[in-house]
Amino acid sequence: MEQIINFDTITKYNDFNKNETKHPLVSIVDFSKAAPRHGGFKALFGFYTVFLKEVKCGDLVYGKNNYDYQEGTLVFLGPGQVLTATYSEEAYQPKGWGLIFHPDLIVGTSLGRHIHDYSFFGYETREALHLSERERNIVLESFQKIDYELEHGIDKHSKKLIIANIILFLDYCTRFYDRQFITRDNVHKGILERFEELLGSYFNSDKPFTLGLPSVAFCAEELNLSPNYFGDLIKKETGITAQEFIHTKIINIAKEKIFDINKSVNQVAFEMGFKYPQHFSRLFKKKVGVSPNEYRSLN
Repeated sequence: MEQIINFDTITKYNDFNKNETKHPLVSIVDFSKAAPRHGGFKALFGFYTVFLKEVKCGDLVYGKNNYDYQEGTLVFLGPGQVLTATYSEEAYQPKGWGLIFHPDLIVGTSLGRHIHDYSFFGYETREALHLSERERNIVLESFQKIDYELEHGIDKHSKKLIIANIILFLDYCTRFYDRQFITRDNVHKGILERFEELLGSYFNSDKPFTLGLPSVAFCAEELNLSPNYFGDLIKKETGITAQEFIHTKIINIAKEKIFDINKSVNQVAFEMGFKYPQHFSRLFKKKVGVSPNEYRSLN
């Protein structure tokens, strides 16, 4: 440790894994062709990457923590992300498959316009997708269809069909993650309750004065989750976004504070962490239907 590799092209990653480059912007990687590995390395990826690991061979680390991954899991990386792989000292033969595609492939396409909708490319620690056997087969079928197009040779239909199959694969992954949010309830158990407790303790402290309003990213970090995974989990549990959940909590607390006639609406706004009182009044009226002063008078 620690060899740092910049995988900025599809060809470079294929060469690293001893795979042929059939298309300069997209590839299905067969890891069983790679040379045996030991020790580990750190890699910077310049493209979208999906790993289907067929063997638990070591640890994958993104940020500060390890991925929750095992045999038959999918790991997603977006361009610019760094992954650290650590292995045992004994050499082992990697197994599994990878889908890699460069951002240039999808520029100007429907996938390029909607790639950010697939928020799992921004997931981080302990957030790999755990597949059932049937789901794994669907993933492999998707990879086979993409690889078929690469084997077929580039013609006027190739790009359209490759991108269509990538979209289909990613849509399946979206469904599988929805299933995981339900079936791995033991892993997620208590997240919503901890989120509420976090917000309660935040507003009972001096943090609104020093840090301002709590952000989704702040709450996710406190709960040891990535913002994307945290946001998707809260949306699945509550039907509203994490930001909307925070706003609802803010308004509920503000309603109590407004009844203190010794405080002006501006004072309440500053106590809640708003930098500008008019932003508080605007949010309050949007959520409650009346301004803070009108709410105080009506009640």
